[in-house]
Order: sequence, then structure tokens, then C-alpha cells
Amino acid sequence: MKPFLIQQLERYALRLTELDFLLSREDIMADMTQFLKLSREHAEVSAVASRFARFQQRNADLFSAQSMLDDPDLRDMAEEEIASANAELQTLEAELQRMLLPKDPDDARPAFVEIRAGTGGDESALFAGDLLRMYSRYAESQGWRCEIVSESMSELGGYKEVVVRIEGDQVYGALKFESGGHRVQRVPATETQGRIHTSACTVAVLAEPDEAEAIKINPSDLRIDTYRASGAGGQHINKTDSAVRITHLPTGIVAECQDGRSQHSNKAQALKVLTARIQEKDRAERAAKDAAERKSLIGSGDRSDRIRTYNFPQGRLTDHRINLTLYKLLTIMEGDLQDVVHALQSYEAAEQLAALEIGATA
Repeated sequence: MKPFLIQQLERYALRLTELDFLLSREDIMADMTQFLKLSREHAEVSAVASRFARFQQRNADLFSAQSMLDDPDLRDMAEEEIASANAELQTLEAELQRMLLPKDPDDARPAFVEIRAGTGGDESALFAGDLLRMYSRYAESQGWRCEIVSESMSELGGYKEVVVRIEGDQVYGALKFESGGHRVQRVPATETQGRIHTSACTVAVLAEPDEAEAIKINPSDLRIDTYRASGAGGQHINKTDSAVRITHLPTGIVAECQDGRSQHSNKAQALKVLTARIQEKDRAERAAKDAAERKSLIGSGDRSDRIRTYNFPQGRLTDHRINLTLYKLLTIMEGDLQDVVHALQSYEAAEQLAALEIGATA
């Protein structure tokens, strides 16, 4: 294991000793807020420290086994122990590296996925529908739950714009790298001469804010409009002014919801989307000011960034940020996104690990 990682892990062991002492103090135990904060940190630090202790033990076992290789009577047993220790040490090192990486507190949050048709007219809207299906199928495979917040359908059955909320374990952490421009190359159903067309959609993935930590919005900064919902939804949704549009006047950011049956529920959902968009705007501005941070992320998440191409004639998906090419486009469009998600997460982890090493040697 690299020396800078050993140094980081030794700090965890020292911090665990400090936390054990702090949590034994009566004044800390009397302050429930501080006690809970330190207890959460203790759980995280203890998990790392215990794995590091196991790593150190297996390293000692390896050294001991290597010292027995010269004894003919013990050689077979020593070789078996060396193989076992090396295998476990490799696993432990990978685990510890992951545990040391900076954690995005939003990774565990639900997410809003916004898909908008771009260049390409009706074909772009149809592709937006295909992307929605892809994400919905992937969510289903992960045991997540999807609900459409708002939609604007095209005449051919696709979407000019659709916003879906996805709830489950580590949703934002898995989908956050989907933000950007998605380009499709294929022969549209309406094309009579078999020519390949290129069109595009934009995707934005926003972490749903934690209500306890969400930014506070001044009600006087909001304009709330109600209107009659359009599209599918049964008789009720089309006969009442239940759809809600909220405008944040200082930024001009707009969010709307028409999927719920009541104006009250639509307002609550639209406010969540609005808060997520405002927080994402703040996040993007901070990232733009920090060139090093932007480099450590996979692209900026800006919708103008072309992040991926879906080439149907070749059955090929290419993610341009990490030079990933997969020739299984049809299964990916059916929701088999796991290889793409894992590749992006692994790339981010490698970038973060490199940044940690640079920081440790600076």
C-alpha cells in the first residue's frame, strides 16, 4: 500500500482513540447534539480503523509465513498462508482506498432526472422518451421507485420535456454523471430513404435536497401560478386547476408539477424541484470557480457538454469523457446501465485517489 495511504489510515486510528475518550466524558454525554455528531463520526472512523487493523494483522501474517519458507517441513504451509494473505491484503487495500475517498453527502439522496429534447425535432422528442425508458428500466432493476413530476409530450409520443423523481438507495450517486448532452445517430421511423439522422437531448440530474439542510427560500421571492394540467391522467387531472408552476424571481428558475391529483401535493413537489435546481446552480458555480475540482469530476455536468453518443447502426454507445465504448446498445437502452455507471464511478474514484496523493505530498 502506498505510504500516503498508510499515513491517512494511521490518523484514523489516532482519531478513534480521541473519539473513545470524548464519548466517555460526562459533559459530552449531556449534550445530545454533540454526542450524536461524535457518535456518527465514531461509527465511520471505527469502520476504517477496524479494516486497517485487519490489514496490519494480515501483513504481519505474510511476513511471518515468508520467514518460514526456508524450513522444508513448513514450506507447504507457508506457501499456502502467503497465497491466502496476499489475496486478502489485495481485497483489504481496495476496500480501504474506497473508504478513504471523499464522500459526496448527496450520493444517498433521491434524484430528479430532467430530460429535454434538443436539436432534431420529432426524432429528438422520441429519443427523450427512449432515455426515460432506459432510466426507468435501470431504476426498476435497482429496486428504485420512479414517479413523473411533470411532462410535455410531443405529437408522436415522445417528450419535449419530462421530469422524473427517482427514490431508492444511492440514486444520486449512481446517476449524477448522466448530466449533459446525449446524442443519438439512427434512422428515424419517419425516414423513408433510410438516411441516418443525428439528434440530441439534454439530461440534468439533481439531488433532492434534504429538508433539514436545504437552502431557505424567502416566500416573497416566489411567484406561484396554477393552471389546468394537460395530457394523460384521467378526468380529474384535466378538469381542475391543480397544476402548479413556481418561479424564483431572483434567479428566474422555474419548476412545475402536474402529476399529483391535488394542488397542494403539486405545489410541494414543485417546490422540491425548484430547491434542487437552485442548489444545483450554486453547486455548478462553485465548481466553475475551482478548476481543480472541475477536473476531478467527470465533466462539468453542463447540459451543453456532449457526454455520450448512441450509434444505433453500429450498436455502439460511447461515453466521450472516459473513452468508454460498449457494443451492446440495445441492452443498454433496455436499462442495462450497470457497466456504464460502474465505469464512471471507478474513474471518479481513481481521480479522487490521485488528488489525495497529490494533497499528501504537497
